[in-house]
Amino acid sequence: MKRGHLILWAVTASLAGFLFGFDTIVISGAEQDFKLAWQLPNWIHGLAMGAALYGTVLGAIFGGIPSAKYGRKKTLITVGFLYFVSAVGSGVAPDPWTFMIARFIGGLGVGAATVASPMFISEISPPGNRGKLAGMFQFNIVFGILIALVSNALFGKLVAESVAWRWMLGIEAIPALAYTLMTFSLPESPRWLITHAKQRLAGAEIFRLINPDASADEIESLVQEVEASVANVSGTEPFWTPRLRMPIFLAIMIAVFNQFSGINIVFYFAPRLLGLAGMGDPLLSSVALGVTNLVFTFLGLWLIDKLGRRSLLYIGSVGYILSLGVCAYAFLSEPTLKVVSAANDLADTAAAIQYEEQGKVFLSQKDKADLLENLQAQKAKLVELCDAAWYEGAKLTLSSPGTGTDVENLMIGPDATPSEVAKIAATCKHQASALVSTTSMIVLACLIGFIAAHAIGQGAVIWVFISEIFPNDHRSAGTSLGSATHWICAAGMTTLFPIVSGLVETGAIFAFFCFCMVLQLLWVKFFVPETKGISLEEIERKLGIM
Repeated sequence: MKRGHLILWAVTASLAGFLFGFDTIVISGAEQDFKLAWQLPNWIHGLAMGAALYGTVLGAIFGGIPSAKYGRKKTLITVGFLYFVSAVGSGVAPDPWTFMIARFIGGLGVGAATVASPMFISEISPPGNRGKLAGMFQFNIVFGILIALVSNALFGKLVAESVAWRWMLGIEAIPALAYTLMTFSLPESPRWLITHAKQRLAGAEIFRLINPDASADEIESLVQEVEASVANVSGTEPFWTPRLRMPIFLAIMIAVFNQFSGINIVFYFAPRLLGLAGMGDPLLSSVALGVTNLVFTFLGLWLIDKLGRRSLLYIGSVGYILSLGVCAYAFLSEPTLKVVSAANDLADTAAAIQYEEQGKVFLSQKDKADLLENLQAQKAKLVELCDAAWYEGAKLTLSSPGTGTDVENLMIGPDATPSEVAKIAATCKHQASALVSTTSMIVLACLIGFIAAHAIGQGAVIWVFISEIFPNDHRSAGTSLGSATHWICAAGMTTLFPIVSGLVETGAIFAFFCFCMVLQLLWVKFFVPETKGISLEEIERKLGIM
């Protein structure tokens, strides 16, 4: 057995990350379409967007239980099954509630994957290569993100608009099925066999397969070291003890800072954010974010065992602060972007009314009345913004009753049809976007820089770091804690963003994330230890928990 089998096993386990990345980001291309198709108010839209993330919270919290009781391998097989069911259910969902249930099931798989996959890879990896091998989980996350963004762009162009979003979500069933079948070829974690299943000989045999050049004495020494890590600990010792306060603190904080960077907001709502910045083809532009993520994740994985985890977090923190700060300034200093946003809102409302008139959706009388009321308010807001002294584009005017609508001259009457309103809104958005082309490119460049900072820093480090700082007897519970904290924050962020974005300016949101990253930089400086190049058992001693 050659070392190539170790790489094959690590790659197979890390493919859970590919489905994680695909599943969580694919919804970014569909979110406006299913909102329109089902006429969802902001709060239900937020619930639908966050449904998968609520599942990840439970999957992360309870994913450590089957990982500890039944083993890492069986947990990974179950993860693949959950992904498959979710993909099929999301693609064929007849209503938003069925859709949310299907997304929730996928979220259970994502949450469990973030526990079982990095933990399995860490436990089979030699110390000198643990960062790169465990980091393959993150690489596959970003590869899945890129494929999801490319897939969304292709389906958006090649498939009818009314069903494109269903194909975007349903196509995941194919890689989910392939991954599930591949996981049957995995061995069990040798550390789990020794410490949980009490199968010393079976664990030693897996260690021999992983380390084909090691002597019998070296394998025996490794097995004894694993046994010693739990020898002085009672099997019933609780998780929440002073002994584990440092790894608990580190796991919680790295997960909190990961999400308070705004990474999920940028990826989940990338097309919307780029559209608000005036980008002409936000779906295609968002692919650039996926490519950047992939390239810099490669770089992060190459550096993680050279520079170490702490150094990469330093680099990422500085990159976060610079990119988020400039992005916030760009949004706050360019008032013309308000015209882009107002025109976008008006176009969406006009399209919603058209959908109802064409029989594509069915609304109550109250919902129809609310839509028409919103249409009038949004028309008035767009007229007001286009008439502002600072706006350099063509003026939009409300014509008097009976004079009709003139799309070419941007005159909109009180009785304008939804089609006419949509055309005028599109014209205003196009003109305003042309005026802010420089700002649009600055925002795109900042988001690319932000993604690069994340990929080389938090993205490359988080799952490796969480999976290696807890002792063998509590690694499942500790990894679950870090993962659950990550997903609780992600669910809250994603649910609240559609609501918050309607209340405060986009620039203010980016400024908040920038401030959080200043706090992360201070946390890295004063609290984060370096864990590169040493065994999991040595990390326990370094943190004072063995």
